[in-house]
Amino acid sequence: MDLLLLAPLGSIVALAFAGFLAYRVMKTSEGTEQMKKIAAAVRQGANAYLKRQYTGVAMFFIVMAIILGILAYLKYLTPFVPFAFLTGGFFSGLSGFIGMKIATNANARTANAARTSLNSGLRVAFSSGAVMGLVVVGLGLLDLSAWFYFLQWFYRDVADAVRIQNITSAMLTFGMGASSMALFARVGGGIFTKAADVGADLVGKVEAGIPEDDPRNPAVIADNVGDNVGDVAGMGADLYESYVGSIVSTSALAVAAGLGINGVTIPMTMAAVGVLASILGTFFVRSGEKAEQSVLLKALRRGIYISGALIAIISYFLVNSVLGKEHIGVYWAIISGLVGGILIGFFTEYFTSDTYKPTQRLSDTSTTGPATIIISGISLGMFSTAIPVIIVAIAVLASFYLSGGASNFNMGLYGVGISAVGMLSTLGITLATDAYGPVADNAGGIAEMSHLEPEVRKRTDALDSLGNTTAATGKGFAIGSAALTALALIAAFKDEVELIVKKENMEFAFNLSIMNPQVLIGLFIGGMLPFLFASMTMEAVGRAAQKIVVEVRRQFREIKGLMEGKAQPDYASCVDICTRAAQKEMIAPALVAIAAPIVVGIILGVNGVAGMLAGATVTGFVLAIMMANSGGAWDNAKKYIEAGNHGGKGSDSHKAAVVGDTVGDPFKDTSGPSINILIKLLSMVSIVFAAFILHNSIFK
Repeated sequence: MDLLLLAPLGSIVALAFAGFLAYRVMKTSEGTEQMKKIAAAVRQGANAYLKRQYTGVAMFFIVMAIILGILAYLKYLTPFVPFAFLTGGFFSGLSGFIGMKIATNANARTANAARTSLNSGLRVAFSSGAVMGLVVVGLGLLDLSAWFYFLQWFYRDVADAVRIQNITSAMLTFGMGASSMALFARVGGGIFTKAADVGADLVGKVEAGIPEDDPRNPAVIADNVGDNVGDVAGMGADLYESYVGSIVSTSALAVAAGLGINGVTIPMTMAAVGVLASILGTFFVRSGEKAEQSVLLKALRRGIYISGALIAIISYFLVNSVLGKEHIGVYWAIISGLVGGILIGFFTEYFTSDTYKPTQRLSDTSTTGPATIIISGISLGMFSTAIPVIIVAIAVLASFYLSGGASNFNMGLYGVGISAVGMLSTLGITLATDAYGPVADNAGGIAEMSHLEPEVRKRTDALDSLGNTTAATGKGFAIGSAALTALALIAAFKDEVELIVKKENMEFAFNLSIMNPQVLIGLFIGGMLPFLFASMTMEAVGRAAQKIVVEVRRQFREIKGLMEGKAQPDYASCVDICTRAAQKEMIAPALVAIAAPIVVGIILGVNGVAGMLAGATVTGFVLAIMMANSGGAWDNAKKYIEAGNHGGKGSDSHKAAVVGDTVGDPFKDTSGPSINILIKLLSMVSIVFAAFILHNSIFK
């Protein structure tokens, strides 16, 4: 049997099971008329936002496709590149859109299920998250398989080695479309959700002293909409891009490693195996009625660990049958990535969950005011970077040498790439635990706004608190996988340049010595880019949040009877303000990410670009981990206080924690997660424009 057929089959199975889960979620009741009304308002806002965002992004894709078409006409690129770019962007956006649609239909259903039991609420929320996870891997495999088989047919008369080279070179380019879409989705959605969240918290909880998700707060619907467009649609597009990026970069590295079609078979088939393991893992996610985070975490972990164990077992037989005993080290490279991903998830949980000491100690600092909790939160985030960096370092070292890097350098690079595939092989269920979070958060808001029984709110709060931790864990996983994928993409960039040089008989050889001024300058520029990008995105959240603060204050002041609950706030105006601000503010950061490799390439050449990619990967990985973990810890420190510690809700400690959480919001939901897309998009753009840079750079 041709094992490559497992990729399209895995795609069909993933999408079919996602359809089944979506059907099962939609069969459950949305609850009372009030719950249905609130859920409809959230859906309407999310649909309006995505419609406007995708309309704007479509213009960008049309312009970029024309530019790529011109470059293809000038023989810098193959004719397939503009089309690959468009399909990559389309499927990335589609995965986010489907995830958002199921999430906005599952929020009220989760709240209503929580009226029956905690486990019922968990099952509905997790099932909707599993739809997101399986749609991402299903569409990713569909896109990969379609391009692979089309290119296989197109180059059917070419010698095997050259055919595989042409196929993988062309497939690399659709990653740029996926990365571009992911960046717009993450940055735009992140600006929307955090502007609404910050505005709602500062005026509602701190100034007006009303509870979170209180229906009197004009920004509360925008806040719930933001959870979906940022944390669901944005995360889906983000991890779709990581997923396909790791597979195509590893496939490209297989050529230089001398593995041919067998080297391409392993990552494609691994992805299909991951689909089946993730589906089986979902059946083990269930809990009792104890509303404790440790119990709920155990339920989710069980599913992930079982999926990981299945992949570890099956991949041994896969590698052994495809590559043989002489390359069994590739299996251990897969295991190093798989274990690395699970460990990064666990330690992210350790630093951000209020079950553990770091977040509990952070909550203690709230007793002396906002300044101390902000200082301690930043300190916690910085400290938390050490373990993920060590884990990734060990994974890279292990995968390089275990796969045979000591005797064959290119084989070692293939090992690094396949470890990224191993890390992302559980994506179907790992993303489910992440996308579950916003659904649980929305369910808590709907329970509060619908004035459901206190027991229901207690259950949704437990699910929401767990969602904060799983979201932080998901971000840690996404950032860790981004680091490994970016390393594989840097190696793929080097291979692509050498391939172009060989094809065109150019006189060029890499000089990647740190003493080479081009490389050194590139390192500095690359090291700076994540900080510039983070600054631009945080500033964007700040500007948008200021508009929301002004609007919420205006409504509290001018709408008579609003604070007494006798008048209805104007929710739509806050949704509109966030939508307009997000569309405007996401453009500049995205342009920086796309323009930087081209500008650096023209000035410093491909050596400078390689330095820039290395610098951005190192600082981007560390900065993203630090921001995500600081933000997650601040959020759960606030939840820990709201559970009755340090005076509980309304206390001075609580107000200080709300300020800390407000600072952490753009850290964890806008800037931090966007940086992991930045480091991959820089590599993708560099690969696509490699020929243009080689021919037009000042320094050859």
